[in-house]
Order: sequence, then structure tokens, then C-alpha cells
Amino acid sequence: MKVIKTKIHDLLIIEPAVFGDQRGFFFESYNQKVFREKIGLDVNFVQDNHSRSVKNVLRGLHYQVKQSQGKLVRVVAGEVYDVAVDIRKNSPTFGEWEGVHLSAENKKMLWMPAGFAHGFLVLSETAEFLYKTTDYYAPEYERCLAWDDETLNISWPIKGQPELSDKDKLGMKLSEVAE
Repeated sequence: MKVIKTKIHDLLIIEPAVFGDQRGFFFESYNQKVFREKIGLDVNFVQDNHSRSVKNVLRGLHYQVKQSQGKLVRVVAGEVYDVAVDIRKNSPTFGEWEGVHLSAENKKMLWMPAGFAHGFLVLSETAEFLYKTTDYYAPEYERCLAWDDETLNISWPIKGQPELSDKDKLGMKLSEVAE
């Protein structure tokens, strides 16, 4: 497993060791001991989620104000542009974002600790997205940061408007974010 640091402290891109031949491939998508050694944290994942979306769907940027979730995310079918925004008020990179292409082909993963807003845009006809979380989903604490907040100026690779849920259409500005 290769760990790549990003410009945002604690936000990491993970490239698993993939073994493949004419029959297909194999890789260890998660190993608690290796993850702990490489990341330097003893993380306890409590929930796995799986979503399927069609092209131009943008989900996010989601976060929870209580029960904040660390996430290990990956794509098992298709391709997405995945974005994490640092919303940790005391962080020197507060308000900064990182975007990464995640796909079934490249098998990259993104680790974001608690304190990030997260979202993704589907680039392929469909995409299946998996993520492990360090705390449980709590809808009463869920919030949404506006995907198109001019303060963030995220360079989403899309022409026109994405397909959004009603909840995501009501995303707040970064200036309104309360951790």
C-alpha cells in the first residue's frame, strides 16, 4: 500500500498493491494493521456504505456537525471526481479542498479524517461508490456545504449543471459552516 500526502494535512490518497494477470486481479482493500502502520492512527470503522449513481450526479458536500465521520472512500465500478473540503475551524488549511479521480480502474482510495465535507461527481455512465466511516450516520446532524460555493471555487469537471438531490440544492456557504 502506497500513501500519498496531499496539500491538506491528514488527507491522504491510498494506492493499494494490486496483483493481476490474464485471469483478473486481487488486492487487499483494507487491512487494519497495515492501515494503522501507514496512516499512523488507530482508526475504528463502524459502518460501510455503498451507493450507485448515474452520470452527472453530484452528491455532497456532506458532513455531520456531531458524530463527525472519518471516511475511507473508493469506487468499485465506474469513475468519480471525489472532493474533500477541510472544515476544521482550527486547521491551517480550513476552507481548502482536494479533488481526486477515483475509479474501478485506478483503484485509488481517499482517507479523510473527521472534520471534512465530502462529495463526488459521477463521470462515467454509472458509478458504484463504497465508503467506510468512523462514526454512524446521524441524519439529525447531517449538513451540506454548497458544491458551488464561490469561496471554495472547486473545479468540478462538468459542463452545465449537475443532477442534485433536494437536500444538496440547499447547501450552505463555507461562511455558515459550524463544526
